[in-house]
Amino acid sequence: MYYIGIDVGTSSVKALLINGDGKVINAANPVYSFQTPKPLWAEGNPLDWWDATQTAIKKLLVTVQSHEIAGIGLTGQMHGMVALNKDGNVLRPCIMWNDQRSHLECDEITQKVGYENLLKITGNPVLPGFTSPKILWTQKNESDLFSSIDKILLPKDFIRYKLTGEFYSDVSDASGTSLLDVGKRSWSSEILEIMGWSMSWMPEVTESTEPSSKISSETSKLTGLKAGTPVVAGGGDCAAQAVGSGIVKEGKVSVTLGTSGVVFAQSDKYRVEPNGKLHAFCHAVPGKWHLMGVMLSAAGSFQWYKNQFGLEEQKIENNGGANAYELLTQEATQAKAGSEGLFFLPYLSGERTPHPDPYARGCFIGMSLRHQKKHLTRAVLEGVSYGLNDSLSLMKKLGVNPSEIVLSGGGSRSGLWKQILADVFTTPCTMVNALEGAAYGAAILAAVGVGGFATVEDACKAFIQKTETINPGLEQEIYNQYYPIYKSLYPSLQNQFTQIAETISPNT
Repeated sequence: MYYIGIDVGTSSVKALLINGDGKVINAANPVYSFQTPKPLWAEGNPLDWWDATQTAIKKLLVTVQSHEIAGIGLTGQMHGMVALNKDGNVLRPCIMWNDQRSHLECDEITQKVGYENLLKITGNPVLPGFTSPKILWTQKNESDLFSSIDKILLPKDFIRYKLTGEFYSDVSDASGTSLLDVGKRSWSSEILEIMGWSMSWMPEVTESTEPSSKISSETSKLTGLKAGTPVVAGGGDCAAQAVGSGIVKEGKVSVTLGTSGVVFAQSDKYRVEPNGKLHAFCHAVPGKWHLMGVMLSAAGSFQWYKNQFGLEEQKIENNGGANAYELLTQEATQAKAGSEGLFFLPYLSGERTPHPDPYARGCFIGMSLRHQKKHLTRAVLEGVSYGLNDSLSLMKKLGVNPSEIVLSGGGSRSGLWKQILADVFTTPCTMVNALEGAAYGAAILAAVGVGGFATVEDACKAFIQKTETINPGLEQEIYNQYYPIYKSLYPSLQNQFTQIAETISPNT
């Protein structure tokens, strides 16, 4: 039998077909765009996602017969607000996760519910990216449309509705709405009542492996899928990606070195960082939770550095030579750990964890006449590693003790960077064979949901194997001395960052 995982992303749908051994048999990735009609706005057309999903499914079904598909799992971009009327029609473009219009609404919800109460119930402060401030913005700015709302869905759950005609969500994705009681794993009647919003708007919420709905006859005609094929609840993209990397028991942590950086840890119990510096969500593993820290410029910092300071290396690459990143890191291996006291603060896009500060800025600090390009390059890699360790340190304070850290993302291709991370984390880092991300995790959830495996842990054990282990070396002692200095730099500069922003804002 075969399983399908569908990831409804920001700019494309990624769909995978895997077999009973976890091997990817076919994949599809049709793209679409989102719109920015005003500054800070980001909106997407849910019907574009649906068109792309149909295209992807049809491509997968070229490989197998529809009756061979045992189950389908869903994942996707979190936090977006898809509003439907009583006829199931989309009322407005989805206000997406990267939309920042609702700062004032965040403050209003926090005032009404109470900050400590919000942390207790939802595990997180209210952020503009989350769903509830988008609902309040619509209520305040589009009152006629707001009065027509009958259902509010997250992006992947809109695709579920189109596939099945049914309204369901899962606890991991719903955790990002600021409307879920994350500890109790159910919608918060208290918050909905305080805000004056109807519980009937909310889809039924289940665990991620629940086969909550089935392919409708209408969808069968549109896509070729067999009517009645189970559609498993699935999960938010971060939780599904963690499943796809094998982060399914406490003690395992993942670090994703993409443009942004994500530190993700499973937790066997509901833990909340007392100052709201970490996200606390339900995991896609039934009955489990996760903690997550986000760095806004991780591999993105190295990309910026390459673009600005690696012109010679880019020229070599463009002329058929070695990769520019490889050339830079090869030179950086000649610099000693700690870069002879040179630090890089990776706040090129502001920061989220542990400093939720849009005004934070990137810096090189500690430069002297001795420093060369090799030191600057290594300092960038070390600075990002220190920043990711900030999230890991917060998790350790809450009682999460990692035995291994699974690395993924473009930055994990660098041997030097992997070793720096193992040394800074003082924890073995591993690579695994599963590199397909959230869609692969959704397919795993489908396999469990329809009985292919008893548990998510069993499925991951069967599908995911280590391919490399990087143990901490002697240089961890050097980083133990440098890391406290790094931690002291942001607090020392925070006021100056704000002053810089206030100074340049009239001229931007």
